[in-house]
Amino acid sequence: MKAERVSGNMLLNRDLVGGAALLAILALVLGQLGLFDGARLAKGLSNLVIFVQGTMPPDQDVLPIAAMALLETVEMAFAGSLLGFFLALPLGFLGARTLSPAPVVIVIRFVIGAIRTIPSLLWAVVFVIVVGLGPLAGTLALALYTLGYLAKLYAEFFEGVDPEILEAVRGVGARPWHLARFVVWPESANHVLSQLLFMLEYNIRASAILGFVGAGGIGLYLNVYINTLAYPRVATILLLILVLVLAMDVISTKVRKRYLLNA
Repeated sequence: MKAERVSGNMLLNRDLVGGAALLAILALVLGQLGLFDGARLAKGLSNLVIFVQGTMPPDQDVLPIAAMALLETVEMAFAGSLLGFFLALPLGFLGARTLSPAPVVIVIRFVIGAIRTIPSLLWAVVFVIVVGLGPLAGTLALALYTLGYLAKLYAEFFEGVDPEILEAVRGVGARPWHLARFVVWPESANHVLSQLLFMLEYNIRASAILGFVGAGGIGLYLNVYINTLAYPRVATILLLILVLVLAMDVISTKVRKRYLLNA
């Protein structure tokens, strides 16, 4: 009993030391970034007050235009998420070490990593160059980022399936696609669909700023109003985005509780 108490105290002391070290590093980094610069923070708060005062009251005249742009934003996020999902699913199977040969896994993991390295805003710039201005560029950018993100997670989920089950089914002559369809998918479907919902929520938020680079959606108007100092119109758009995000959170929660196990 005494030995267990001593061991517990040693673990507690180690955790406390580790936590203190992390806090010290955090304080050092924040200091270098200027968080503890009192004059700078005071000026920033003053600027924030001026900005908030300039947004009041929100300009309701832009509601019809903003609502149409918001609908375009939702369409971009929905189409980009589903397109990325349908491309990520087979790549996830190919990238799982328990289902594919090592050379295939290495190539797929490299491609997924390369895609995931580039943020969706930068992909939007690329596709604006490729297909021109408009929502198509934003949709393709979201699809590609979704592909890189989901394919990585799906490969990890598929690898997490009990290897004993895979070996048992493989032992009766099952091919890799049989394993994927009848073993891996039933075991992983809940996680797969849950991550798809999360990605849709993320893309709703991300698509709102793709218009800053000409990739369609409500971000285009937000960029114009910010550059022209039309802050009441900026406030209207921000409120619409907030309502959309909150509505998406509610819908996502209901879908998880209705269709997903253990949600």
